[in-house]
Amino acid sequence: MHNGDLIDLDITGVAHGGIFVGRHEGRVVFVPDTLPGERVRVRLTDTKKKAFWRAEAVEVLDAAPERQRHVWASASIDRAPDDRAGGAEFGHIALDHQRALKERVIRESLERVGRLELPVAVAPAGADETADGTGWRTRVSLHVDKAGRVGPFAPRSHRVIETPDLPLATAALGRAAGELRGAAPGRIDLVQPADGRVRVLPRPDGARTTGTAEVVEERVGERVFRVDVGGFWQVHRLAASALTQAVAERVRATAGELDPDATHLDLYGGVGLFAATLAGLGGTAARVVSVESDARATEHAGENLAEWVGARAETARVDRYVGRLVADASERERERLSRGVVVLDPPRAGAGREVVEGIAALAPRAVVYVACDPVALARDLATFAAQGYRAEGGVHGLDLFPNSHHVEAVVSLRR
Repeated sequence: MHNGDLIDLDITGVAHGGIFVGRHEGRVVFVPDTLPGERVRVRLTDTKKKAFWRAEAVEVLDAAPERQRHVWASASIDRAPDDRAGGAEFGHIALDHQRALKERVIRESLERVGRLELPVAVAPAGADETADGTGWRTRVSLHVDKAGRVGPFAPRSHRVIETPDLPLATAALGRAAGELRGAAPGRIDLVQPADGRVRVLPRPDGARTTGTAEVVEERVGERVFRVDVGGFWQVHRLAASALTQAVAERVRATAGELDPDATHLDLYGGVGLFAATLAGLGGTAARVVSVESDARATEHAGENLAEWVGARAETARVDRYVGRLVADASERERERLSRGVVVLDPPRAGAGREVVEGIAALAPRAVVYVACDPVALARDLATFAAQGYRAEGGVHGLDLFPNSHHVEAVVSLRR
């Protein structure tokens, strides 16, 4: 078989990354835009590897009962594969079944990569989630090509797809995107913080960031967080509140009442969202340290944690910070750390062996891990298990990215 050949496949599984699995004469074929239980016609796009091939779906021959009209016409299988917009890989699947598939991906990642068997459940971000999982993005990055076209990339490419709408975004972001004209090649970020006003941030190719970034406010309940307009904040309008609640519940369930005299760590802390969660549980004098490599985010974290006299923010790479604690902490500091809780929210690659082993060497009472990648989570949980930390209560998944393959997960571990 060669690239460009058409074959018919029965789809039997789902893989991490928003793609699905079929087999042709025993060989695995990865293909997007379908779902388990379907028979589809696909065009082969990569037949170089012996272990697996890649293909694009061109026609549904026998649809699964969970297939629905795609929430974003620009990403539908009705369009030619090269003209489908990326970023909504699950939009053709009923929302409840999307979550069932995400549970399956997390569970299979834990079993295959981590050799772990844990219960997994994926829940919506909140009670006022929209029925079809649209309208949740408060931050969108669009691309501009040399011809001036503005839109998302097609999946696994740098081809800009012009689209009349952005249904996963808030209505205000969608309107702002529709008014973009005459931009230079590069990227355009659109941000809608808590005040509701959309900011448009052009990022032309080759341009250097100059000047002082605008500082905006985000809210979690009654609490205000300051963050640079282009800085990191959760994209789902309900995500920060949902994650705060999930982390607080896991801390209480695993560690009970937070010891205010212990030392608690918020690693990869950003602007202090989870440090504030810990401080809120521990009281005004609770010792909480937020550690973040981005100096500007750390500056905001210090401001956001100012009401707690025992909280502070440090600018450092997490691996180096944890390594210094392991090497240099005094006996008194180690004793306080051993009574504390560590919350970590690493990037998509995970924390990695060095950081996990360092955390375990500090012997905190409990660890709460917030993950955005199930494979990285599985690797790190396996390392924690080897160091004597066991997951409790299973994996609490949050569907913070409806109609895409992404899923957030929160796990608590006890020494």
